[in-house]
Amino acid sequence: MIGVVPMVDARKKAEERDMDLVLISPQAEVPVCKIMDYGKFMFEQAKKEKENKRNQHITEVKEVGLKLRTEEHDLDFKIKNAVRFLKDGDRVKVVLKFRGREMTYTQQGYAVMKQFAEACQEVGQVDRDPKVEGRNMVMFLAPKKN
Repeated sequence: MIGVVPMVDARKKAEERDMDLVLISPQAEVPVCKIMDYGKFMFEQAKKEKENKRNQHITEVKEVGLKLRTEEHDLDFKIKNAVRFLKDGDRVKVVLKFRGREMTYTQQGYAVMKQFAEACQEVGQVDRDPKVEGRNMVMFLAPKKN
């Protein structure tokens, strides 16, 4: 840290070292500058961003569709797919579709959703409880934290 230096002297020092004078904080009462190799700095920033982007996992929402009268084998198959999605780290949207007069049997729909959630209990947890939206009942499952 050099302290408060006139702009002309700061530029001379930067040129002597064959580096750039970079404005760090322009909003301060006295503007703060730093002598550095700006090209190298930008290269390192881009490298850090690239590394961070490589390490992050974007969670997707996968959808599993059910009906009120889905057979046991088909339900097991859909549960297996949901468990696979949860193990991959994705959220699962479980949609139970009501057709025609099935809307009067929403309690059975809640029972099917509860059965589905209990089957996926090892790898996932209910993120949003079952809720009727129009002719569909929707529930979200999220992977369990490690």
